[in-house]
Amino acid sequence: MWEILALLALALAGWTLFEALRAREAAIRVTREACSRHGLQLLDDTVQGVKLRLARDGEGVVRLRRWFVFDFSDDGVNRRAGSVVMLGAEVESMQLEPYRLQ
Repeated sequence: MWEILALLALALAGWTLFEALRAREAAIRVTREACSRHGLQLLDDTVQGVKLRLARDGEGVVRLRRWFVFDFSDDGVNRRAGSVVMLGAEVESMQLEPYRLQ
């Protein structure tokens, strides 16, 4: 009996890890596209997960809401902060620290 519970726990852990990596990759893709669209440079070419909560989407389904932060540069010298919020694998919001338009 405990073997079955151990296998279920292992499967749940694997699924959770897979979903976390999928959301992180989606956040990286979205930030890369946004930086490219605005003529910015995504620094370190990655995002960092900082917060995780349960939330409901527009249809009432419970999903994980993940907050990621990243750094970008508008001129190659300044380091500015941005954040992206993912609900499941979908982007909920994105914010960029104010920067000077060229």
